[in-house]
Amino acid sequence: MVLLTFGTLRAADTDAEYLSRTMPQTWHYGEDITSVADGNAEWWKNFGDSLLDSLIEEGVNNNFNVSIAAHRMEIARQTLREARSLYFPTFNFNGGWTKSRTSGAMTKVDAPASSSSYFSLGIDMNWQIDLFGKITAQNRDRDALFKASRVEYEGMMLSVSAEIATYYFNLRVLQAQKQVADEHLASQEKVVSITEVRYETGLASKLDVAQARALLYSTRATLPGLDKAINNTVNALALLLGVYPGEIAPRLSQPTELPDPAKLPVSLGIPMDLLRRRPDIAEAELSIESYATRVGIAKKDYLPDLTLNGSIGTSAHDAKNLFKNNSLTYSIAPTLSWTIFDGLSRSYAVSAAKEQLQAAVDQYNLTVMTAVREADSAMSDFHYTLATMELDKKVYDESTEAFNLSLDQYKSGLVSLTPIVDAQLNMISYSNALLQQKGNALVALIDLYKALGGGWASR
Repeated sequence: MVLLTFGTLRAADTDAEYLSRTMPQTWHYGEDITSVADGNAEWWKNFGDSLLDSLIEEGVNNNFNVSIAAHRMEIARQTLREARSLYFPTFNFNGGWTKSRTSGAMTKVDAPASSSSYFSLGIDMNWQIDLFGKITAQNRDRDALFKASRVEYEGMMLSVSAEIATYYFNLRVLQAQKQVADEHLASQEKVVSITEVRYETGLASKLDVAQARALLYSTRATLPGLDKAINNTVNALALLLGVYPGEIAPRLSQPTELPDPAKLPVSLGIPMDLLRRRPDIAEAELSIESYATRVGIAKKDYLPDLTLNGSIGTSAHDAKNLFKNNSLTYSIAPTLSWTIFDGLSRSYAVSAAKEQLQAAVDQYNLTVMTAVREADSAMSDFHYTLATMELDKKVYDESTEAFNLSLDQYKSGLVSLTPIVDAQLNMISYSNALLQQKGNALVALIDLYKALGGGWASR
């Protein structure tokens, strides 16, 4: 069993100050997990498969989920730039012609109506002074959201690369199982020939021939199902790569040998590394930063706002007089506005912001604990799958020996065909089980790399 040793977490150990539980201090794992110190960036290259490397590179460039995450990151980037623009004043240009007539009968004494017409040009300015840092706080919030979108993008790339690797090795397992079926078909055809010869010479009954043929046909019946599974897996890979199946099927048609999972290294580091490497933890921490900033923004609503409004322009009845000295107009109006009473609306907003912050802290702690559980479970799965694979190898070797011995004894007339049929069934079953466990170990290792936050540590 994979065990965790808990120790005291010092503030200097991590930038995260929101942990309500101490992090595990070390991992304890089986000797079959080889730890290296070179980190988990580009972890897929540890499998030594150049085709897998190229598929993952294509996937992170073409996958639509990655593309969507990239667009969300760009949206957050532009939103941050929009928030930064609030530091600067806004200028508006205006120009036009106005004609008006004022009634002369609006007072007790009638007077002639007056009319006027004039041209005007001008520039208006509006500038909200960041007197108490409200704009600065809004910028910090947008900056945290942008950084969160960036780690979300990195997390999506990690997820897609892990999915590609998983489907890739599932495909290789299916192809290997089909090869096993083909090899056993050749062996079973030889047994059918032996039983037919023995039947024709009177050394065996028709039952032996029927049993041998039944086993042969049952093995052939597995081929369509394997072909179907192979086709579906190629389709799944194509979707992850953002291409149509026909574009990658030829590249994947040739089976390759599965790597030995027991010989593949993995950098475990220390549990605290999860805080630095896992995108979901980084995103949860940045969410805390964003919500903490929003608490500050809500509190700043109690403070007054200082706005500077101004305009400068020119007005004249004739357009040719617009730029004379006496046509100049201007105004400047600093305005201090302060809400005195709002029915406790700001108080409720601050309380809501604090609750959102606390929820984000709880989510952060849940994310950290989930990360530890996922890494622990992945190590455990990898460890036990390797152990199962080793035992399955021994079972398969013994079943092969049993088949060879029973076939020799059948040729000598010492046993019936039944032990041979049983041995052949066992060989197929144990061979497929061994391949499946090998694939399971590779997938468990992929899950371990993913749980440890491997790849694209660019933050």
